[in-house]
Amino acid sequence: MNHPTAFIFPGQASQYPGMGRELAGAFPEARAVLSEADRVLGFSIGRLCFEGKPEELQLTEIAQPAILTVSVAAHAVLSARGVRPQFVAGHSLGEYSAIVAAGGLSLADAVGTVRKRGRYMQEAVPVGQGAMAALLGMSLESVESLCREAAQGEVLEPANLNSPAQMVIAGAVGAVRRAVQLAPQRGARRAIPLPVSAPFHCALMQPARDRLEKDLDQLQFRDLQCPLVNNAEAAAIHRGGELGGALVRQVCAPVRWSETIQFLRDQGVRRFVEVGPGRVLSGLVRQTDRSLQVLNVEDVRSLDKTLAAMGVAG
Repeated sequence: MNHPTAFIFPGQASQYPGMGRELAGAFPEARAVLSEADRVLGFSIGRLCFEGKPEELQLTEIAQPAILTVSVAAHAVLSARGVRPQFVAGHSLGEYSAIVAAGGLSLADAVGTVRKRGRYMQEAVPVGQGAMAALLGMSLESVESLCREAAQGEVLEPANLNSPAQMVIAGAVGAVRRAVQLAPQRGARRAIPLPVSAPFHCALMQPARDRLEKDLDQLQFRDLQCPLVNNAEAAAIHRGGELGGALVRQVCAPVRWSETIQFLRDQGVRRFVEVGPGRVLSGLVRQTDRSLQVLNVEDVRSLDKTLAAMGVAG
């Protein structure tokens, strides 16, 4: 029996400088994606990806279009070899890459929008007033209880429901610090403050949500060539008319990634291909269900390995 394959798209990169360089050097379809992104942005996102300083690439306004462009370039290489998914999903920013891959939005519209999205998110909360932390070994119910206890009148919410073993919280910096201190007493194996520039996927992002909604209202979304499992509800979306609202809800809602993987597994998916820089999502899939096959495409070596595993000529 041939099980369906899902392509999953990252929202962050574990290593920024150099991402996408090999694929762009080897494949014209990857270079074409980078060229289109450069045209829209008015500067060379490829040069930044290949040669930029880490502190420059990690700026949210730059990181978001950079990761999207590299992810879409990797997908273009797969598509040119006839490798297409039956489902797509993306983690946070990666949801935009997934929508482009499924034909729901043009690269030009996506890359311009995510640059503004990054700026809106950065500007929603003054630097130093928000924070995020990863909690390992706690259930969602325990994390929600911890957030209520540590909030003390400030915003503190589950932000990324990454796997049964990993949750991320976001909110006011004082509330996150209190939660990190309390977490070991409430059953966490570890509580790790994250080096982020803003508290994503919580109520503090409301100003960004309001600004982004106006931009998304202006975009032309198309029906998808395969279903997207979205972040906010971990539910399948097929129609273009549903995409804008899903992307708006995503800004302040938690990323339901573990539920997304479980939903896809329930649809019969047994192979996941992480398309884009890094292997963060590959690890989260394995944490959710170690029986699932997990592949990735971020450079020539990983592409060759994935094509071989799928029985596709390179």
